[in-house]
Amino acid sequence: MELLKLAALDAEDLAILSAHLQDAVLLPQDLAYLAPSHRFVLVGRRFDWSAPEGEAPRRRLTGLHFERVMAVRARGITPGSTSDEPLNLLAVTFEPKEEPSGTITLVFAGKVAIQLDVECIEARLKDLGPVWEVEGRPDHEAAQAGRAAIQGDAGTAPSDKDNVVKDSA
Repeated sequence: MELLKLAALDAEDLAILSAHLQDAVLLPQDLAYLAPSHRFVLVGRRFDWSAPEGEAPRRRLTGLHFERVMAVRARGITPGSTSDEPLNLLAVTFEPKEEPSGTITLVFAGKVAIQLDVECIEARLKDLGPVWEVEGRPDHEAAQAGRAAIQGDAGTAPSDKDNVVKDSA
């Protein structure tokens, strides 16, 4: 089993990361904003969509980090908080601002979202090794809700009134 290792430097690359991360499961304590180093990190249990047909479905432990993050806004979650409530990552999107900056949004089921204001897209994903079989495949009704959110369903994207963390620099 080959470990996945990807980098994203533009919106097209980020869409590929998003496809691999669709249906990843994580907890709020699996997320952290490291303001002094302008980095946002997470560890998730991604569903392995590339598993060969006929093999049991499986998940992989995966790490992801975003560089050049200037601010983080969250709705429905406080990154790093302790909670047993799992989060289901539906998509990772990018909205450009003044080139090359923009906002990366992590869209989760249940109208939970995290926005990262970035100088530019710079992300890395790496499988961390552990792989395990799971009983079934993810439910895509939740994924459809995420797509609706990405296409502009009001009330999903975080606003300035949500949990905002900015760099001191």
